[in-house]
Amino acid sequence: MRILLDECVPRPIKRELRDYDIRTVVEIGWSGKKNGELLQLMVQEGFTILLTTDQNLRYQQNLLQAGVAVVVLIAPSNRLPDLVPLIPDVCNVLNTLTLGEVVEVGGS
Repeated sequence: MRILLDECVPRPIKRELRDYDIRTVVEIGWSGKKNGELLQLMVQEGFTILLTTDQNLRYQQNLLQAGVAVVVLIAPSNRLPDLVPLIPDVCNVLNTLTLGEVVEVGGS
């Protein structure tokens, strides 16, 4: 499983997921790509999971057709201190995701 960290998620969150093959949008030069184009690039480059804070992505894109799974982090903000507590739950869902699935983590 290859994970792409969306631009809206702080890059330092990658350190919290060091057991996974994870890259950031910025790292691979895809900054500023719109969601549809980003999803196409993900599939072409072998990414299977998008980690994002964009709660509207599921309504803007056909994720089943795109062929990727999405984990949406739901927190008061997209700042690192708000997102780090969600990482254990993220790790729990990563191994159970299927392509086209959207899972929200947090928000309780």
